[in-house]
Amino acid sequence: MQVQSTLLFRRMSVPKSVLLAIPVLWMLKRIFLPYLWQDLKFFYRAASYMKKIAQALKQCPSFGMLDIFLKQVATRPNQAFILYQDQSYTYKDIDLKSNQTAWALREHAKLKKGDCVAVFLGNEPAYIWIWLGLIKIGCPMACLNYNIRSKSFLHCFKCSEAKVIIAAPELRNAVEEVLPALREQGVLVYYLSRDSPTAGVYSLLDKIEAASQEPIPSSFRPGLNVKTPIVYIYTSGTTGLPKAAVINQGRLLISSSISTMSGITSKDILYIPLPLYHSAGLLIGVRGCIQQGATCVIRNKFSASQFWDDCRKYNVTAFQYIGEILRYLCNTPKKDNDKDHCVRIAVGNGVRSDVWKEFINRFGPIKMCEFYAATEGNSFFFNYTGKIGALGKSNLFLKAMRPYNLIKYDVEKDEPVRNATGQCIRVAKGETGLLISEITVTTPFTGYAGDASLTEKKRLHNVFKKGDLYFNTGDLIMEDKEGFLFFQDRVGDTFRWKGENVSTTEVADIVGMTDFIEEVNVYGIPVPYHEGRIGMAAVKLKEDQSFDGEKLYEKVVDYLPSYARPRFVRIQESIEVTGTYKQRKVELVKEGFNPLVIKDPLYFLDETNKIYRPMTQQIYNAILEKTFKL
Repeated sequence: MQVQSTLLFRRMSVPKSVLLAIPVLWMLKRIFLPYLWQDLKFFYRAASYMKKIAQALKQCPSFGMLDIFLKQVATRPNQAFILYQDQSYTYKDIDLKSNQTAWALREHAKLKKGDCVAVFLGNEPAYIWIWLGLIKIGCPMACLNYNIRSKSFLHCFKCSEAKVIIAAPELRNAVEEVLPALREQGVLVYYLSRDSPTAGVYSLLDKIEAASQEPIPSSFRPGLNVKTPIVYIYTSGTTGLPKAAVINQGRLLISSSISTMSGITSKDILYIPLPLYHSAGLLIGVRGCIQQGATCVIRNKFSASQFWDDCRKYNVTAFQYIGEILRYLCNTPKKDNDKDHCVRIAVGNGVRSDVWKEFINRFGPIKMCEFYAATEGNSFFFNYTGKIGALGKSNLFLKAMRPYNLIKYDVEKDEPVRNATGQCIRVAKGETGLLISEITVTTPFTGYAGDASLTEKKRLHNVFKKGDLYFNTGDLIMEDKEGFLFFQDRVGDTFRWKGENVSTTEVADIVGMTDFIEEVNVYGIPVPYHEGRIGMAAVKLKEDQSFDGEKLYEKVVDYLPSYARPRFVRIQESIEVTGTYKQRKVELVKEGFNPLVIKDPLYFLDETNKIYRPMTQQIYNAILEKTFKL
């Protein structure tokens, strides 16, 4: 990876002839290429960032995020690093707390370099000092989604091969549900508390508080380098149960590029309302603050009604978002003090053009730093021009370093279209295509922990020539004639709702466990005025069985997080499949959830009465009129 980073920097070095041509290019760009200067400026900023990393790695092959954090501790020990509720933790506080965590886990859990620890916590300061403590002893952390239960819980845990799990005491029920299976595997289970109400589960907070604050010797993490796994982030990808994306030390180093490109500095206070088990909250938010020496405000759960009060309380100057968050904020009642805040930067992705415009008009001229990146992917785009609605912009200079293409994709067959010679076909400007990015020495794809076949499924071989290799993002993107890129849809068996990836396979498995259902076809459907797609299940009942809305409700609530529960259920006489026996979804998606269009029996998830009840035109109209909250 040291070689990879050095190579990347060398490839980004610009010849003198190019530098001399800049004045000429400046004149030409006003006529032919209106964004050339901005493209060049962003390219140089990116190249400068990579140069610093390459130089640091050349001087010290083990250089990583921990070194950056310790430098910040030495530089600004008394500056606030984390603000949470009414608590404030300085950089020095978190350093000492992470030392205690490292000593306690080495003594009581007998952890050694390479042992993975799964963290099953909500957003709180402990998440960060546990992570730093684990890095100090060379142990990777698996970030479990606190919404997962049962089968998904055990699957995610198994992927990481964790030896220890640290859970929040308020997640006791979820832990106890899988505890027998964990104990059979010899897993040590801890609650982050001073005592434990569960037999077989130990307390950890008391042990951390009693541990030494002395620095952790570097000898506890021998051989740490850019290829060493640091954290596992779970992503649904395009199919199946969640996959553990491997984030190594090298990838963690470059993850702060987004905060750097956004203009965040040590004087900023970044508000993080996103879950820390996601790459956005942890790798971009927290990691970005560590890079800049900034302060981060952690919110245990996003609240639209308290968002701006929090921003004023903590003097927030920047915040992270997903499109859904901005929509929620725009839907709150207007107030006279909507523009009374210090926020100057918003960093995130997935915001619609109409929401973007409404947000700026209502809350003031906040700099929107929209970007595109995937947890495990090797493609990256940044909207450095401020083009409303674009996820980013194609940059000729960066594209030479990070090659990508948009290719034709057959949605019905769920595969790229290939010509007579077996090559993929590029789409024209203005056409929607599957985004793929070349896997090279400088743009690697690290893959997933566990089943190697999951990694291979994301690789596309022999795309344009024999032997080439590309990463399949699973995203359908359109690039316009000016080079701006716009997200269109996801492919495969995943859709996004409430900012989360929902695996249709996982949902179908749970719904299919209900005794009166024979077959299930789960898909996401668009809903007016909402980002992403909401879940719908087309089901075939077993012979001589009737639909039981209460029983199905109990099943999905027990086993699925709220965002993954299918909101609508459609009863079909048979589930249509393609010639290769894949379930047909395209027409079902087009038909949506309108009871006037769908002639099959249609049911709606009624959370108030805890049942799936018949869908009515009144409910449908209320959703369209935004008087019914989904």
